[in-house]
Amino acid sequence: MEPKNYTVTRIEGEYAYLMDESGAVAEELFIALALLPAGTDTGSRLHYEFPEYTLLGD
Repeated sequence: MEPKNYTVTRIEGEYAYLMDESGAVAEELFIALALLPAGTDTGSRLHYEFPEYTLLGD
């Protein structure tokens, strides 16, 4: 899987919903919060590069 950037659109329970920032995919991806970096919250921007997510600064 190629590197991608995502924005956390919402958090429900133990899952975060991510939207691909490229706009190429209109679907939300959901992933367990335990797999995301500490401090991830609604509105956070994440960079995914196999096999991990990192928080992006604004």
